[in-house]
Amino acid sequence: MTNWVYPLGSAADGGWDVSLGTSDSPLAVEGWAHTGLKVATLAAGAALKLPAAGEERIVIPLNGSFTVTVDGEDYVLQGRASVFHGPSDVLYSGTGRAVTVSSDNGGRFAVATAPAKASYPTRLVTGAETPVELRGAGNCSRQVHNFGTPAALEADRFIVCEVLTPAGNWSSYPPHKHDEEKDGETNLEEIYYFETQVAAGSAAPADADAIGYQRVYASDERPIDVSAEVRTGDVVLVPYGWHGPAMAAPGYDLYYLNVMAGPGPVREWLISDDPHHGWVRQSWDGVDIDPRLPFTA
Repeated sequence: MTNWVYPLGSAADGGWDVSLGTSDSPLAVEGWAHTGLKVATLAAGAALKLPAAGEERIVIPLNGSFTVTVDGEDYVLQGRASVFHGPSDVLYSGTGRAVTVSSDNGGRFAVATAPAKASYPTRLVTGAETPVELRGAGNCSRQVHNFGTPAALEADRFIVCEVLTPAGNWSSYPPHKHDEEKDGETNLEEIYYFETQVAAGSAAPADADAIGYQRVYASDERPIDVSAEVRTGDVVLVPYGWHGPAMAAPGYDLYYLNVMAGPGPVREWLISDDPHHGWVRQSWDGVDIDPRLPFTA
């Protein structure tokens, strides 16, 4: 059976902590074709280069600040102390352009990718202009940074966002799917890249193990059954099927970066809820957003 869960280190390549689904990824995932992810930790003064390829890319600082050079032009990304410190500047490179990422002080960054043909301009999306959405309510409250969605970014194939879930809350819930091209649904692969932290104000010991959980299960005859414990640096691939919840364990906040793209003609996130659980959305009516949101600097 194809492996859909990649703990930190299991998809490393050279200077990359994660290299999955991209044009240069050495680790082939059977049936995976539309999205890719690279994550790297740079030492101060170091740089990594991605040659020009038939894929569009967006560079996302996870911690630290970076300079991204696209075809000889430099773009400075004002980053953040961690993914739990609000939105960061990100850079969309377009398609068929060489990209070099460097950092004076070091840090960690991600590159979301998707095979693409149409060419769109390189664009810096600042943290200040990133749309921040507070979604759900009560213990299903979460925060979404929509910097790479169709409403925020002109691109060819992919949809990219990041989600922050306070300790003890559920997100990606109710369970939903986007694995068919039909009225009201688009066919999209999805990557989840996770980070975790001890929640602010917790009386956690120094050796606390910040964890979360991710669930994926079959929506038709195609087999998939994932119940994964996740930590910082882990990746879960969702080729199809119902997915959710992504659970922030009590005491630990949960972050995930989502990269979605598919073979359909429309770049749009259209989903179907699992009919057994979709009713939960109505239970949020009149319920407040978790007061711990938003996460900010």
